[in-house]
Order: sequence, then structure tokens, then C-alpha cells
Amino acid sequence: MTKPVSANGMSGVLLPIGGSMVFRVYEPDGMFTDYDIYHSDLMVTINDEDAYLYTSKNGEPYLDHSPATLGKGDNND
Repeated sequence: MTKPVSANGMSGVLLPIGGSMVFRVYEPDGMFTDYDIYHSDLMVTINDEDAYLYTSKNGEPYLDHSPATLGKGDNND
């Protein structure tokens, strides 16, 4: 096991993989490391202009790509 390193300020991507979420950190050469998330109350700041919040037909809130990216019109609809 390597010495723990603070992730504070680290940029990465939350991705669903195999039924769970991972924190993916990319290297400049395109390689990446996927970290399983065990942290129970992780604070996350979204820094993605393509991220939009929605409410499903049954009233459930969810986060997805923008309407334009999803082919549902422009982002002002």
C-alpha cells in the first residue's frame, strides 16, 4: 500500500462503472486511474457547463447532459 495523498483540489470525473461510482483522474498523457469511492459524505463541486438538473415524469430529480447535447433542443428550452 502506498502512502495516502490528499485529494483536496484534485480534478476528476465521477463515472458509473459496474453498478457503482468511481472517481476517474486523467493524466496529461490520457492515461487514467479509477478510484472506488468509499467516502460516505464526499463534497463535490460540478465544473461542467454541460451538466443540467432535471425532474423525471415521476418527480425524481436527476443530473444529465444539457438538452442540446441530448438532442432535445437548445439549452434555453
